[in-house]
Amino acid sequence: MIIIFVLSLIALGPLYHRYKIILFEITTIEKSVDAPICTGISDLEKFDCHPEDNVSEESCLQRGCCYQAKKVTFPPLNVPYCFYPSNYNGYSVRNVTQDGRHISASLIRTSSSGFPNDVLNLTLVITFIDDNALRIKITDANAKRFEVPLPINDTLKQLLTPSYDVTLDSKTSEIIITRKSSRTIIFKTNLSQLVYSDQFLQLSSYLPSSYIYGIGENYGNFLKSVNWTRLTLFNTDKEPAAGFPLYGSQPFYLSLEKDGNANGVFLFNSNAMDVILQPTPAITFRPIGGILDFFIMLGPSPSNVVQQYTGIVGRTFMPPYWSLGFHLCRYGYSSVNDTRETMQRNLNVGIPLDVQWNDIDYMDKFKDFTYDEDKYAELPEFVDELHNKGMHYVVITDPGISGSEKPGTYPPFDDGVQSDIFLKNPNGTLFLAKVWTDGGTVFPDFSHPNATSYWTKQLTSFYEKVKIDGLWIDMNEPSNVIDGGLDGCIKSTFEDPPYVPNGKYPLRHRTACMTSKHYSTIHYNEHNLMGYREAAITNQALKSLRQKRPFVISRATFSGQGVHSGHWSGDISSTWDDMRYTIPSMLSFNLFGVSLVGSDICGFNFNTTVPLCARWQTLGAFYPFSRNHNDASAMDQDPAIMGPTVIEATKKSLQMRYLLLPYLYTLFARSHAFGDTVARPLFFEFPKDKNTYPIDEQFLWGPALMIIPVLYE
Repeated sequence: MIIIFVLSLIALGPLYHRYKIILFEITTIEKSVDAPICTGISDLEKFDCHPEDNVSEESCLQRGCCYQAKKVTFPPLNVPYCFYPSNYNGYSVRNVTQDGRHISASLIRTSSSGFPNDVLNLTLVITFIDDNALRIKITDANAKRFEVPLPINDTLKQLLTPSYDVTLDSKTSEIIITRKSSRTIIFKTNLSQLVYSDQFLQLSSYLPSSYIYGIGENYGNFLKSVNWTRLTLFNTDKEPAAGFPLYGSQPFYLSLEKDGNANGVFLFNSNAMDVILQPTPAITFRPIGGILDFFIMLGPSPSNVVQQYTGIVGRTFMPPYWSLGFHLCRYGYSSVNDTRETMQRNLNVGIPLDVQWNDIDYMDKFKDFTYDEDKYAELPEFVDELHNKGMHYVVITDPGISGSEKPGTYPPFDDGVQSDIFLKNPNGTLFLAKVWTDGGTVFPDFSHPNATSYWTKQLTSFYEKVKIDGLWIDMNEPSNVIDGGLDGCIKSTFEDPPYVPNGKYPLRHRTACMTSKHYSTIHYNEHNLMGYREAAITNQALKSLRQKRPFVISRATFSGQGVHSGHWSGDISSTWDDMRYTIPSMLSFNLFGVSLVGSDICGFNFNTTVPLCARWQTLGAFYPFSRNHNDASAMDQDPAIMGPTVIEATKKSLQMRYLLLPYLYTLFARSHAFGDTVARPLFFEFPKDKNTYPIDEQFLWGPALMIIPVLYE
């Protein structure tokens, strides 16, 4: 490993013995404050100096940047009108030191970024984790900022033959990470263009190629477009559609290099953010809070990158064998008898079926941890029937707890108040939203120290009545049918920050107020973590309750989610386009370490058709998580009701799945133990073949089985 501190145009050769580096005394060279140099910067090299919507020539020039309006547009984004000059000097690098496996430096703000409350003094620390991974962390030198309070494995391992060189150039303020074997630049950022203000951070880095994957959750191709594309990470209850944030936030990407090697970058930040891809190729991260904490992994193979990433955030949980069978559900079963009849007609025609589910229909007035003792009076007996047949049962649970019940009538609310675990307004009163119940809804704060005991108590009480085998946790972005609280949200820069990722809606749109209070911070910081935290607590509660491996499927996700739950792709529509999208979704979540992933077979929204459902059942038989499910407003679409074409397609494809279950189970064991993917793109096995790089209409199970579905009508 070579670490170079460049003090002038001529690099000083480092002296080192093994991996102890002898540093030269460094004198910081101050940059000039001359007029911006705007010539010679091509459109591809323009990095946005004014990402807010209200850009004008005057406001741009006030930031010391260059302004050039473009007539040619590149939907969905334009070439920045306001961009950094080649001699921009926002932060200067000073006081570089090296201590063992850490390089430290001070970053001093020398001019205003144009955003409120620039952080004037930053601390940069580069840490060499092992031979193939390093960390770049930039924090406020004088004040503590929010950092993601989730467990990661950042243990330093033996450093023998590092695969990378690190250059920290105090003249140009650049950090450059280079792969030693090929001299490919993996990560290159100009710290002088860094923005680090109280509620807006921005860092750009060059990419080694245009082949980039990950950065989820979003609707579209597996291979991301670098043609001025914006990807927004802010957990949102919205049916999958291009250009909008979706249910999960996964700030990790995998990039392929020109020789077939791979690398990955993970930004450990849970605040809302935009990620911009441009055809330089380059990537820009724009979180609106927290810190900048990057983990860089050098593979060198795509599989190695995912193994290294999951080694940091955690490996996927080992699902119970039964959960790899076929699951049947719908929103709109009118009763236990309706559920039983639907299940039985599928068994009668020979559909392999292991797991029956119920959506919120089973609840008493949509209240968590209850069941309707009229329409679902025989639910406990029905579950016993399933178990006697060797089948299993899963129900939905939402995080929203009815907050309008009379004291003493609804323990989940009473216990939560007593345990003090619900989100609060800034004035200390309960934060009330609106979800399924007639009155207000309260949300558990899953970051609260009492949350685990509270959630376990409610599950235990329900389990004593209904012997569930797993939980489906939904609406945990968290979703809300109104914007903010029943009483509105207070006026605050946390509700209306200087920069709103995606910009289409305020942050509180159909979710909680950003100023609502968690145990140790506000929702502005915790929002993207709610699905992860609920999954972790649910996993732990089920494990304690049943003394068996738990089964949890979550809609909202964050990095490391696979440790605790699987995921399904939400409210997709019954269209051929959405069926095709499910493959990129599945492949992306396998990159994220969420191996148990699938989509609603035959679609959730709107009515399916026989040709579509037949093809989708065939594809869905090879999702790692295979479930048919749809909306109450749509027609019945279980295989048996759809007629002989769908029945035959379902039986044949599921018979193949069941034949291959030992192989699938082995893939999950490897994913759990080593971080391997279960479903994977072709380039994982053929990284030197560039023809495989854009392929996302076929996929592999492990290294040995290729699935090529019919995806067009």
